[in-house]
Amino acid sequence: MTEVLVVGGGPAGMAAALAARRHGTRVVLLEAGDDVGGQYWRHLPGGRADTRERLWHHGWDRFVAMRDELLGDEGCEVVTGAHVWSVDRRDDAPPLVHVFVGEPDGQGREPRTFDPAALVLATGAYERTLPFHGWDLPGVFTAGAAQALAKGERVAVGRRVLVAGAGPFLLPVVSSLLRIGAEVAGVVEAAGPAQLARGWATRPWQLLAARHKTGELAGYARQLAARRIPYRTGAAVVAAHGVDRVEAVTVARLTRDWRPIPGTERRIEADAVCVSHGFVPRTELATAAGCAVGVDGAVTVDERQRTSVPGVLTAGELTGIGGVDLALAEGEIAGTVAAGGVPAPGAVRERAVFRKFAVRLAAAHGIRPGWRAWVDDDTVVCRCEDVTAGALRQAAELTGSRGLRSLKLTTRAGLGLCQGRTCGRTVEDMLTAANEPGLLDPGRTAHRPIAIPVRLGELSTSTRTSNREDVP
Repeated sequence: MTEVLVVGGGPAGMAAALAARRHGTRVVLLEAGDDVGGQYWRHLPGGRADTRERLWHHGWDRFVAMRDELLGDEGCEVVTGAHVWSVDRRDDAPPLVHVFVGEPDGQGREPRTFDPAALVLATGAYERTLPFHGWDLPGVFTAGAAQALAKGERVAVGRRVLVAGAGPFLLPVVSSLLRIGAEVAGVVEAAGPAQLARGWATRPWQLLAARHKTGELAGYARQLAARRIPYRTGAAVVAAHGVDRVEAVTVARLTRDWRPIPGTERRIEADAVCVSHGFVPRTELATAAGCAVGVDGAVTVDERQRTSVPGVLTAGELTGIGGVDLALAEGEIAGTVAAGGVPAPGAVRERAVFRKFAVRLAAAHGIRPGWRAWVDDDTVVCRCEDVTAGALRQAAELTGSRGLRSLKLTTRAGLGLCQGRTCGRTVEDMLTAANEPGLLDPGRTAHRPIAIPVRLGELSTSTRTSNREDVP
């Protein structure tokens, strides 16, 4: 009987685990958080459960049913607080997976090693925020951080909040902020009417298969209208102002390629600003396992969600940003194939529908190159190493180098504590623009190392106690 290890307890990982179990396979599901659900179904902990939790989520009843099925199944072990810190590659099999179980900074974490016959990676994505002058002030948050605090802690990031960036994710963030009593000063979408029309208005009948998304959008639109919250398109936050924290932001209108239009600047008072320009796949485990990654930063998979490494499959945002419906469909296919089954036609159709939806999403809200014009030389790009945009541009000009690796070593950009998780794609984009022929090694920022804090004492304990008995 095939054993399946699933890493990641979000929608894709949950769907993969359930699919594998339905094919009679024993499963272990590893989740770093305190509960499954991922960022999409992030919720209050059990000790502070809210009877109105479903009001905060789309598909809450589906999540509860999926979680109950997993937790009530003796053939599926759900391990929360599980942090993968290393993998050992093998030639013709999935890698060994080394895990510490417990609080990230706690004492006495339990070391475990898994030797799976099939490995499904569903590690999700990181949020991307384009830099602007003052984005390192206290009070500037990613939209995802604001959403996490609202849904997971019922905490507002500010009293008067501006939400800005690009993509439909801005709207549920607004909804969550309103639920916890924050005033939303406005929503600023960088994509202009022409870009939005190219993504959503072209062949609109093709959206019928994903029509429930239209219902979600209508609900958010009603909230904005009821609160008279302004929604601006073709504009962006180009600066944040304040002494000890954000006090105001400057918003400017943009050209079609997202270049600020001089003379259109407008100052908006706010004590917090939430900014998101989309997501990038979280590829650390996949690259450590040896999986091929494309220049777009997504893991390369075939029609059965298989990677370039035998026995390793991926699902969800790791294969490309597409939302929860695509993640669920890919997870079901990956779990089925990992268990030796054949994907159901319904799951294959769902994946096709929402892959097309993902293409529209990228067309409507994808980042355009003109944003670099609002980043002046004094703007910090790499916050870990305090590297400015001017330092990046100067290094590219003075050295004449076209190698991303060498330019990162020269400037230290992307080499700090976060290892480029916050600034990697931005650094790469700026250095690409500074090199007229382009970089010789584009896409390398997706090749980040695993960064899980491990004490030396834990390493010695892991070496003594981890063994192949602790496997599915």
